[in-house]
Amino acid sequence: MSGRLKVTIRDVARAAGVSVTSVSRHLNGQISLPEPTASRIGQAAERLGYRPNAIARRLNSGKSETLGLITADIAYPLFAEIASASEAEAARHGYNLLMFNSRNLVEKEVSFLSRIEDRQVDGILLLTNHHDDGRLLRRINETGNVVLLDEDVPGAKAPRLFADNVNGGLLATRHLIARGHTRIAAIGGPRGLLSTTERLDGFTRALGEVGLHADPALLRFCEYEEAPASIAFLDLLQQDEPPTAIFTFGDMLATGAMRAARQAGIRIPDDISLVSFDDIHNADLLAPALTTVRQSAAEFGTRGVNMLIDFISGGKIETVIERVGVELVIRGSVAPPHSRPSGRSTRHTGSGSPDGLPVSAREEEPKK
Repeated sequence: MSGRLKVTIRDVARAAGVSVTSVSRHLNGQISLPEPTASRIGQAAERLGYRPNAIARRLNSGKSETLGLITADIAYPLFAEIASASEAEAARHGYNLLMFNSRNLVEKEVSFLSRIEDRQVDGILLLTNHHDDGRLLRRINETGNVVLLDEDVPGAKAPRLFADNVNGGLLATRHLIARGHTRIAAIGGPRGLLSTTERLDGFTRALGEVGLHADPALLRFCEYEEAPASIAFLDLLQQDEPPTAIFTFGDMLATGAMRAARQAGIRIPDDISLVSFDDIHNADLLAPALTTVRQSAAEFGTRGVNMLIDFISGGKIETVIERVGVELVIRGSVAPPHSRPSGRSTRHTGSGSPDGLPVSAREEEPKK
């Protein structure tokens, strides 16, 4: 066969002594043949160096063997880590993963979702980061085979995987209260987003536990980006009674606040404490190292892919909501008001002792 440019399925059938139909159906998993026959086909295909036509196989099966991931911004550290974990898990199941960067534009998200109907992908993981005006809802319900990650599209017929946002808000705010703070501000993401609503809920609950309330004058909301967070941070500190601590609902908001603080000569945590949410890569290398609520990007990616494959296969109902657990990673950005930090680095995941301190904690090993 060395003179042939390409080995065909007919060559394999001739070498194995079976019909072309038997070879095709066997290689596509559409028929169960006796072991001797299946073995002859396998040996013939290997000996001849036969490679099935992937495009033809996908057309015949009606499946693309490809999943999609729509992200609002692939440069956002948390989303990049979720994408990496999703690709690895998809590959483990024999799927390719196409990544679509929507730049948080609904027009692009709607367009990318059409890839399901075009059979370019079998299903899509959607990481949107804005309030839906109804277009996403309609498109998701028309196409099906979508799993929502991190943020919700209310009313969509899709399984969902979210962080335990309320518990994260509780952990972050309780930690500030335990260190002696009572005038605590919050910089949240856009109003109406699931993450903003739920983290704010945890924040207000924690304050209520000790008889405090969320002062509207200490609440700011903006896009999950550094620049607006810097403006919000400086605005909070210009009040007659500025806060002694701030809870930012995302680490990109925290880095914006830290950048503004550095430029204004404000010291963290000496002048103001800061706790955040996400635990993006290298959060421990910021100056000071950032105390933040960790949500596992790897878990989002692996569980999200498995939920999507189950949904495509009919094994996951569209109304299911699952949660990724969170833990508070304590580093160096929080200290008692007007006090220097202790330098300890600990973490805890559950409720604390009656005074709000963690029941147990351990040193976080520095990253190599």
